[in-house]
Amino acid sequence: MQYYEDVDDVAEGFGPSAVTIGKFDGVHVGHRAVIAHLERAARQHGLVSTVVTFDRHPLSIIDPGKVPPALTSIAQRRELLDDVGVDATLLLRFDAELQSWTPETFVSRILVETLHAELVFVGSDFRFGAKGAGDVALLRTLGAQHGFSVELIDDVDLVDDVRPDGERRVSSTWIRELLGEGRVAEAARLLGREHAVRSVVVHGNQRGRAMGYPTANLDPSCEGFVPADGVYAARVLHDGTVYPAAVSVGNNPTFEGVPAKQIEAHLLDVDIDLYGETISVLFVSYVRGMVKFSSMDELAAQMRQDDRDIRTLLGLPAPV
Repeated sequence: MQYYEDVDDVAEGFGPSAVTIGKFDGVHVGHRAVIAHLERAARQHGLVSTVVTFDRHPLSIIDPGKVPPALTSIAQRRELLDDVGVDATLLLRFDAELQSWTPETFVSRILVETLHAELVFVGSDFRFGAKGAGDVALLRTLGAQHGFSVELIDDVDLVDDVRPDGERRVSSTWIRELLGEGRVAEAARLLGREHAVRSVVVHGNQRGRAMGYPTANLDPSCEGFVPADGVYAARVLHDGTVYPAAVSVGNNPTFEGVPAKQIEAHLLDVDIDLYGETISVLFVSYVRGMVKFSSMDELAAQMRQDDRDIRTLLGLPAPV
């Protein structure tokens, strides 16, 4: 995938292209359906399939108090877009200057002069330009002037992909709701993959190792939306290898001084030194909520039960 972090990085001879525009946070199954249609149309007409996205949520400039937490970091989003096979991605810096552009300026600078668009694929609620002044009707008018056509996502038969339950449309908001309730398996159905967070492993307090359950503690400044507090069946990806794992999220109320939303991963049947390494935690299934135990023995007994439950969820044999 060609990836551009600035308009000026795009080669002058880029395109001609078929373009879709959006935040694409999470690159969920709805996004993937749209991109798949874009790619088919691009192949049919000999165009470069291109995603235009933004480095931050537009609300960060328009109304910072209403910015939702991102499902994925910019780096994760780039990797996911690469995975779905789009030819090119242009990441726009959504700042005060971009916000001030008129709809006509946006179309001229981005779609015409930079991407040489011949097809633009958007939703019926698409807005662009300062104060959202541009709508689909204006986009079509500008397209007629500049030589590109506009196709609506709503007019394409993507119902099974974007409305898997037949009613509610897949959205990043819905996925955040599910993750915020710990419903990671349901979120995975909408994402088309297991939800992942990524960070560097840091030193912890060694309590888990002392109890026979060594854990990799993630630096709190992790990439990806952290799901609800609780214990999860999960997988850990490190350096191309995937390990089954038991993962806890939260402040571990049994002990004092544990940071809020601390992520700790116990790799099953393997003990490797991950300090300083970057790992991804892929959440498979919710097991239970966080509980304050009255003694270490009670906690140890629950951890043994968690181990059995998680092995069952991951389809693993019981430990020897």
